[in-house]
Amino acid sequence: MNTTPQAQPTTLLERLKQSSHPIALLFFLGFRLGSLTMYLLGVFLTGNFILEFIVVILLLAADFWNVKNVLGRLLVGLRWWNETSEEGDTVWVFETADPDRYINPIDSNVFWTMMYVSPVLWIVFAIIAILKFEFLSLILVGIAVILNITNTLAFTKCDKFGKANNLTSSILGSAFSRMNPFAAFF
Repeated sequence: MNTTPQAQPTTLLERLKQSSHPIALLFFLGFRLGSLTMYLLGVFLTGNFILEFIVVILLLAADFWNVKNVLGRLLVGLRWWNETSEEGDTVWVFETADPDRYINPIDSNVFWTMMYVSPVLWIVFAIIAILKFEFLSLILVGIAVILNITNTLAFTKCDKFGKANNLTSSILGSAFSRMNPFAAFF
């Protein structure tokens, strides 16, 4: 029997191997870092703003859709969407995974770190664009800020909704079982 403690992963590849969904994690990082990298490369290396704009917008759109519909569910067990009620009001719908589902801490840490770091970086790029009077770049950065903040806020609300829902159901479930005289028979 091996009693040596497992070493903590130090390299990105070792951490990726411990992920529950390594391909999903790679796509998440690829789209997130890809849009940031393409923006920086476009600003410093190319003079073709139209190409930069198109590539960054496509990466941002792919990131937004992928995180919202696929990666959020795989990595942290959360999903959200908007619906329009019959009265015409916008209603946010949050879906959380079963509370007993195992959420890999590596997947969760990378997901939440990138969800909060990415909008901050785009806001820094917006401030730089304003200071340099690059208003065309500001349009691109503004779109990136809106998409990233929307996803971040929605997933944060979804996470809080899921935790509150789980807490409420556990409180109500235990209260009901104490008040139910037939609970011992079932």
